[in-house]
Amino acid sequence: MVRRSQSSNPRSTVVLTSGTDWGTRAAGQRRASGAEVPVPRRQPAKIKALHQALGLARAAINRKNWNAARYALSRARAVANALPADVAVQEREQLSALRKKYAARDTPAARAARQAKGTPVKRTGGGGKKAASKPTAQQAPARKAVRTLTPKPAPVRELGDRLIDRASLGYAPRDEAGGRPV
Repeated sequence: MVRRSQSSNPRSTVVLTSGTDWGTRAAGQRRASGAEVPVPRRQPAKIKALHQALGLARAAINRKNWNAARYALSRARAVANALPADVAVQEREQLSALRKKYAARDTPAARAARQAKGTPVKRTGGGGKKAASKPTAQQAPARKAVRTLTPKPAPVRELGDRLIDRASLGYAPRDEAGGRPV
């Protein structure tokens, strides 16, 4: 049983529920975006908020935390839209670059790069020995895998000499009786 009332009033009615209605209550909730957070009023505060949002977005993208990156990017976009167009031009360029980086998180090229990286070499504890570095021979197939992603054009088939009945296509004159070419 779960207590549903959040009121501190002791006389308020408390409804006990077993949690069966949680799915319907959660369906009404939306994912929060950074745009709902109030934008500061003064311009220096807006610029500072934009810098903070860009820093958070950059950090989240670098550690591949896509939910935090989406939140920070939407927050940065809301703050940038609240500023005049001629202010914070460099920050807008940074925001655009970060949005492109975020958008490319699940492209085939990104997946190929992730697959080419493979799993890192695990080190065993003790001895003070360094793990052997990977040979460069393994690096070459990774580059080759990226090149093979581009589709190759289909080979042109040699059809040879074909006899085309031009009369049946209507290019040659026909005689009146049999419909054969003259």
